[in-house]
Amino acid sequence: MGFVTPDYGTIFWMLLIFGIVFLILKKFAWGPILTALKDREQSISDALNSAENARKEVAGLKASNDQVLVEARKEKDLILKEAREIKDKIIAEAKLQANAETQKGIEYARQQINAEKTAAINDIKTQVAELSVMIAEKVIRKQLDNPGDQKILVEDLLKDLKLK
Repeated sequence: MGFVTPDYGTIFWMLLIFGIVFLILKKFAWGPILTALKDREQSISDALNSAENARKEVAGLKASNDQVLVEARKEKDLILKEAREIKDKIIAEAKLQANAETQKGIEYARQQINAEKTAAINDIKTQVAELSVMIAEKVIRKQLDNPGDQKILVEDLLKDLKLK
């Protein structure tokens, strides 16, 4: 029954050894352990402060990044607007130039048509004059005495006449 109810001598020696171990631990171990705990507590506190600062810095960078994105979008919109205006201006200038070229072409075609018309009229006049001379020559050659025969001859010549 010694295990269930300890003896007073065992309790005394147990308390004495516990006190000696406690004093040795207090003198040699508690100081470094407490110092290590304080250092650990300080490093955790510093890490938490650093994390908080980093979080604030990230929030500031995010706000700055959002501002940069807004400015970039505004600049993009401005560039696109200017590009559209330049495109419209170039298209308008091209249309004006095309219209001018078309008018020049039309005017040149009119001049060519008038020149060809004048040349054709002059050619027809020349041919009519030649035909008239030929008819007169044939009438004179025949020297017909009868006016009725002259009329028949002129009508026959006109029927046979082919315009070039």
